[in-house]
Amino acid sequence: MPAEDLEHILAHTADLWPELRGARLFITGATGFFGKWLLESVIAANDVLGAGIGATLLSRNPADFAAQMPRLALRREFEWLQGKPESFDFPAGPFDYVIHLATPSAAEVGAGDTALLVSALQGMQQVLQFARQSGAKRLLLASSGAVYGPQPAHLGHIPEDYDGAPDLRQPMSAYGELKRMSELMCAMTPEVECVIARGFAFIGPYLPLSDKFAVGSFIRDALAGGPVKIHGNGTPLRSYLYGADLAIWMFTLLLKGKPAHPYNVGSDQAISLAELAKAVAAATDGLQVEIGDGPVPGSTERYVPAIQKARNELGLDVRIPQSLGLSRTLDWAKRQTTRSSR
Repeated sequence: MPAEDLEHILAHTADLWPELRGARLFITGATGFFGKWLLESVIAANDVLGAGIGATLLSRNPADFAAQMPRLALRREFEWLQGKPESFDFPAGPFDYVIHLATPSAAEVGAGDTALLVSALQGMQQVLQFARQSGAKRLLLASSGAVYGPQPAHLGHIPEDYDGAPDLRQPMSAYGELKRMSELMCAMTPEVECVIARGFAFIGPYLPLSDKFAVGSFIRDALAGGPVKIHGNGTPLRSYLYGADLAIWMFTLLLKGKPAHPYNVGSDQAISLAELAKAVAAATDGLQVEIGDGPVPGSTERYVPAIQKARNELGLDVRIPQSLGLSRTLDWAKRQTTRSSR
């Protein structure tokens, strides 16, 4: 993890760590992109500020994660609990905060496995029950901008009060419905203060370099020598919040967000996938970009949040611009590729 990223996180969360000092966290999904950034932040706060934060981390396969990332997994402040969100045994003792990150991917849910939907909702129910039993002050739920459904062409940035919804006829809408139901379950559990983080798109170290994420696939293609391939016409608009800013947002929401109020989590700096692919190619020896389907007039797809609510209420912002975030992600990915080839 770049030292400047950890310094950035601590600099913009200085007022949070005194409240978190000595806290005990319970985190599901800690081995994913969000989770790794939160673990890095806790480690930095403990090492630099003496925060004394401990966390119990629920994982289906802690041993596998420890083999891949011992630097994170084997830290003394982390205790691992093997299990699934829908069926884990509750760890003993009180906990101060619960962070629920575990979720199937949009692609997995969109494949039509209804059993996966049921187990994910059972997991939400189990985590809420644990939060009640453990006396947690708050629960932070990682939801998604997918709850809004397709973003209308006239709406440049989608706000939290937009009343759209996923179209059930579309294969990917099941993921949005899963997240909407999870939010509803939180709202129906008044004993637990739930804060809802509706995530959009992200970039930074720990991003999977696969087709699961467009920017990850672009970086993978570039590091393999190109060409950088776009599976589509390149016109969809996205925006990318860098991981260090993401960590700042998540910890701020955990402590300061209004319960039962959703907050968009992302950048409002839109960029087309074609522009993004070209930026990746230009940063890696000017590689060729291959665009699949030709552009279709008037069909630009958008997935860009409005973030005025987080700005105005919590003082959050996009502090690391996309260009710098992309540069740091590329540098990190190059280092990983070099290490794996040794």
